[in-house]
Amino acid sequence: MWLILGVIAIVATFINLYMYRAGKDYKLVMAIGLSFTALTLCSKYSLVSGRVKAEDWSALLDVVPSMEVMLWVLTFISIALNITPILLELKNR
Repeated sequence: MWLILGVIAIVATFINLYMYRAGKDYKLVMAIGLSFTALTLCSKYSLVSGRVKAEDWSALLDVVPSMEVMLWVLTFISIALNITPILLELKNR
């Protein structure tokens, strides 16, 4: 599930940037992109929670340390890309 939500977040982010470039209203797509980023993080957290409930400690030790860094980086990139049009509009004023 997290993979599907992540792909939707990425696609919405690029649509957001395209709509800004085309001069169309991009704010709804920006909200969708950020929302799906949040849903992706929640889905990933649920996956980890399931592994804790199953007491699959070796899987957690293998996956969680690298996933933590990747999720932080990708979340910051998503936020930065989604708010770029707003920042560009403020700069152009």
